[in-house]
Amino acid sequence: MASDVLVTGAAGFIGFHVVRQLLDEGRRVIGLDSINSYYDPALKRARLRTLRDQPGFSFVQIDLAHRSATAELFAKHRFATVIHLAAQAGVRHSIDQPHAYVDANLEGFINVLEGCRRHGCRHLIYASSSSVYGANTQLPFSTRHRTDHPMSFYAATKKANELMAHSYSHLYRLPVTGLRFFTIYGPWGRPDMAMFLFADAIVKARPIKLFNDGRMRRDFTYIDDVTRVVSRLIDRVPDDNRNAANAPAKIYNVGNHRPEELMHVVALLEKELGRTAAKEMLPMQPGDVPETFADVSDLMQDTGFSPSTPIETGIHNFVAWYRNHYKV
Repeated sequence: MASDVLVTGAAGFIGFHVVRQLLDEGRRVIGLDSINSYYDPALKRARLRTLRDQPGFSFVQIDLAHRSATAELFAKHRFATVIHLAAQAGVRHSIDQPHAYVDANLEGFINVLEGCRRHGCRHLIYASSSSVYGANTQLPFSTRHRTDHPMSFYAATKKANELMAHSYSHLYRLPVTGLRFFTIYGPWGRPDMAMFLFADAIVKARPIKLFNDGRMRRDFTYIDDVTRVVSRLIDRVPDDNRNAANAPAKIYNVGNHRPEELMHVVALLEKELGRTAAKEMLPMQPGDVPETFADVSDLMQDTGFSPSTPIETGIHNFVAWYRNHYKV
């Protein structure tokens, strides 16, 4: 009988969609989340309600920073596959609340690594972020580029995750795959991210805040493209040739390989919502970068991944969900 897959951050945006993808494939999934209040917990609970009645799904509420509770969960289930998506997100929030990132992104991650190495995990897939590229100006961003100039504390913790995972992979031969997610969007999206913030402001007739005077480009990546590639990677375990110079560790960019002008995204939202946005032009924010652009050639070569959702389709689907969920 197939082993349960652990998905941490299961009540979060990406975690919720990954769980749905795996359940649709007939896998058994244990979802874990702390349901913290970084953004409205009601949205997280609404996501969980759509999962709870599906066969093969069970949920545990645990804060991964709690070492003993996390250790007990791993000892009980001995997960062959762990998909670690739980984290304290948000670049700007990390400027004001850095300790939250230490607890969730560092303490929580070391507890996951320990659980994996002590209880026979076959493959740990974990979320990193495009923010690790920091001050890099060479486009598109490649996993071969240096990532030692983070521009936010959030980015520093995600880079630390990559280093922690690699050290465990080297020391304990734990196969690990890190995913540098670019700007993920779609139905059930996070309220603190641009797509949701813009739509919500347009509907409520509030000005939308456009940093760098709107001259921003982002590699917007539709959530269904993301979940398909995460699923494909489960059984693509990094090779271990037992060479001391190498570890069974991989890192991929997960993006659309096509940055979009932020003003174009706003125009598409205006069209879908049938309303004109009031725009507030602001300077660049600390920790932010003007453009992100993912080189996904390695991912395409290794998994056949090809982002297939046009921004027009993705925004249409997002707005349809937003209208339905919030009764607009």
